[in-house]
Amino acid sequence: MALFKRGTVGKPGEWYYCLKHQKVEEGPECPAKDRLGPYASREEAGHALETARERNEEWATDPRWSDSDVRPEDDKS
Repeated sequence: MALFKRGTVGKPGEWYYCLKHQKVEEGPECPAKDRLGPYASREEAGHALETARERNEEWATDPRWSDSDVRPEDDKS
């Protein structure tokens, strides 16, 4: 018998975008690893991929997170 059950976590009234099924879902339908959210509304969850794309672009162009001042000899990747 498992001590911990892997279940979905969330509350009805919270909206998520499921990456696996590519659809908006209310409450805990899919595991957290497969969804974005929670969002305040169905409409907001429907724009989850667009929101993520915009945030990624903002972070990629944020000068506070720029690696452009790293010298090649300092790069340990």
